[in-house]
Amino acid sequence: MMNIKLKSDLSFTNHSVIKTVLLAYGLKEAGTSAEAFGTGLINNTWKVVSAGKFYILQRINDTVFKNPQGIAGNIRLMADYLGLHHPEYRFVAAIASMNAEEMIFIKGEGFFRLFPFVAGSHSRDVVETPDQAYEAAAQFGRFTHLLSGIDLSRFTITIPFFHDLTLRYRQFKAALRNGNEQRIRQSQELIRGIADHEDIVRVYEQIKKDPAFRLRVTHHDTKIGNVLFDKNDKGLCVIDLDTAMPGYFISDVGDMMRTYLSPVSEEEKGFSKIEIRDDYYKAIVQGYLDEMKEVLTETEKKYFFTPVNL
Repeated sequence: MMNIKLKSDLSFTNHSVIKTVLLAYGLKEAGTSAEAFGTGLINNTWKVVSAGKFYILQRINDTVFKNPQGIAGNIRLMADYLGLHHPEYRFVAAIASMNAEEMIFIKGEGFFRLFPFVAGSHSRDVVETPDQAYEAAAQFGRFTHLLSGIDLSRFTITIPFFHDLTLRYRQFKAALRNGNEQRIRQSQELIRGIADHEDIVRVYEQIKKDPAFRLRVTHHDTKIGNVLFDKNDKGLCVIDLDTAMPGYFISDVGDMMRTYLSPVSEEEKGFSKIEIRDDYYKAIVQGYLDEMKEVLTETEKKYFFTPVNL
């Protein structure tokens, strides 16, 4: 009988559901176990052990990702393209079920999928050294570079307007009109700081109209936790590809800046602990450019405000 171990905060899914999912993948050996795994905030994840092999099982949050089939289609597109053109790249694709399905749907519980666990790998919640920042940036750059020839028209937009700066600024202004008055008063300094940089929104609109600024497959969620490292802290590959879709390179680079430059996580509430680390900034730029320098246009390079030579 399976030994299904679940943490209480994930009790929405009961033992019988997990067992049903694992059976659909042919994992029925005695001693098979599933235990809550990782610190992701969107999907629910378990580490599965069966017959001496390790897997990652996920339940897709279909409140956030309203088209799980589209996600599965995108991952299949990337897996097929990389398998054909760059078979040396370590791409973590979903495992097919016994019925050759990319996901298992259980009514009332949602969509589940299974991935191989990359042996000898580990992930991190916070970037602790410039070398880690470099390795992560290089992995995200390599991911986009290797997919530069894929047909973007075949991709599903998994979260519409996810990195649309114009939309986010409109939402910011709406919050100022309709938000909590006390919170708005307490946040005046931050609000002024954002408003003083409204010109960035106009630059973003110009970028979208410039043919020299190219759409590419970008990850869109480049936090350090979405990179796997080996035992020597060298990058192996990127994971959690639900948001991988056509976008601009500035989305991935900007997200790395946002999450790597500070020594604490994005969930930190002690503002005094937040700072900008210049050596990490340079590491991000260098790592990304080492993979993307030859494919970025001259126009795109001009938007890299950096002391690193291009």
